[in-house]
Amino acid sequence: MDELNQILQQRRTKAAELAELGVELYANNYKPTHQVKDVLPVNPDPAASLLPGSMSLAGRIVAMRKFGKATFLHIQDETGRLQVYIKQDVVGEEAYNIFKKLDIGDIAGFKGSLFRTKTGEPTLQAISFQHISKSLRPLPEKFHGLTDVEIRYRQRYVDLIVNPEVRDTFRRRVEIIRLVRDFLVNRGFMEVETPMMQPIAGGATAKPFKTHHNALDMDLYLRIAPELYLKRLLVGGFEKVFEINRNFRNEGLSTRHNPEFTMLEFYQAYATYHDLMDLTEEMISWIAAEVTGSMQITYQGEEIDLSPPWKRYTMEEALMEIAGIEQTILRDPEKIRQLARDKGIALEATAGPGKAKNELFELLVEEKLINPTFITEYPTEISPLARRNKDNPEVTDRFELFITGREIANAFSELNDPIDQKLRLEKQIAERGEDEEIFPELDRDFVRALEYGMPPAAGEGIGIDRLVMLLTDAPSIRDVILFPHLRPEKG
Repeated sequence: MDELNQILQQRRTKAAELAELGVELYANNYKPTHQVKDVLPVNPDPAASLLPGSMSLAGRIVAMRKFGKATFLHIQDETGRLQVYIKQDVVGEEAYNIFKKLDIGDIAGFKGSLFRTKTGEPTLQAISFQHISKSLRPLPEKFHGLTDVEIRYRQRYVDLIVNPEVRDTFRRRVEIIRLVRDFLVNRGFMEVETPMMQPIAGGATAKPFKTHHNALDMDLYLRIAPELYLKRLLVGGFEKVFEINRNFRNEGLSTRHNPEFTMLEFYQAYATYHDLMDLTEEMISWIAAEVTGSMQITYQGEEIDLSPPWKRYTMEEALMEIAGIEQTILRDPEKIRQLARDKGIALEATAGPGKAKNELFELLVEEKLINPTFITEYPTEISPLARRNKDNPEVTDRFELFITGREIANAFSELNDPIDQKLRLEKQIAERGEDEEIFPELDRDFVRALEYGMPPAAGEGIGIDRLVMLLTDAPSIRDVILFPHLRPEKG
């Protein structure tokens, strides 16, 4: 810490010296004519010609080698790095003395023309420079870099400066979201926005963040899902809608969970969950090919094949084939609950066999689903918003998609019977009880909307963060969220 304080003081002293020399420490009048990508040759051949003529570039100084009256340095802008060569004989002694007071981390502009060094590296021969922004804190050491994971997340701005692969991850994230949007728009879906603050925490089972609106004197909740509002739009006559936006859940943090995360939800009238399985398979495999150039990717050392068709199991089939549970046990309510308890699963007294099956699936099957796998026919007991299966009312027309042992998508044919919907919501509320953090409440307006008549439809949610993790080989959700939530800094 003493060493850092010493460096900070040295930099403040240099800043004061520059100011005394009339140098503007934080200028706002420099207009670069080019970015690094514009001037670097596409052809890596050292004999390839360079862009002719005078040009000016601006960027952060990220490396510097001084040789008396000449200096080689590298500047970095949004698009890449470029070597700059500056000589006292060219810029003048007074200007060069000012330049020598610049530090790694400072932002500066350089005007000149390109040449190649003896090693063939494209380099800007500077004829003038301008200091633009003073860096009062040092960048991480050149060879050690920024390796402390918590510091990387907490000081993402530094992480982005020193780790080009991190910048690439977030560029890829932007591309993935654009491709999702393009895919759906090209298939007739309309992008919409629904409320972030909702009077009732609905659409999923999770603890919400609660706030208060002073003017209306009412409590509101940051949404845990947009589902019930998107379904209202189906009632209103929009037949294909989607939203890419934030959800908020006041729950734990992990490599897969952040309290604020990005979801895609889309709904299509006159479609079933089978239609959405086909659409999801097509969309994700297409996006993977666009982003990575292949449908065969590697995630944390495991080979993943995203080529359609993807495997499809009912939950019961998966429990039998992958977990090895006998069908006679699966279909005996008491035996399946007892098996769950034997496996160490704590079931509530009100939990039925459907809850036990789902808990066993999560424990024994989920992590084994490495290649894309659809799991269908989820128990009605745990699917309060999904349509019951016509042939077996104990299950719903629902699927979840798993890749690398993680849930990527959740979808179902929507329940549009207002009477059934009201009964199921009331049952769900009764089972949750009077949780002082949640205050379960029936969304009567949603039921009223269904009473006007909602067309048969299917809807789906896809976790954008988890999809980006998959396609960027990121081990943690914090690696794909620019500013993940962390505990406050100590001290």
